[in-house]
Amino acid sequence: MGAPRPRTPSELQYELMQASLAQLSRELGINPKTVAKWRKRQTVEDQKTRPKEPRSTVLSAEQEAMIVASRPHPLLPLEFERQANDPGARL
Repeated sequence: MGAPRPRTPSELQYELMQASLAQLSRELGINPKTVAKWRKRQTVEDQKTRPKEPRSTVLSAEQEAMIVASRPHPLLPLEFERQANDPGARL
């Protein structure tokens, strides 16, 4: 006897509607709220998980200026080197 046949999306949808929340959540090892959320869906296809509106990761010139101005003391490459060699050195 071989492995069980994979269930089709329509079979899965039917099972989601027939079984109780508790029974399905135990069987699938997931939270009952997840089963309830799945039942509200119109389709059994995977939902998109990426944001609907992509956010930019690039700062505007004025945002960058605000960040640089808020730094107490900008560290220059030489100061990084001095601090690495002597952590107690005052900058």
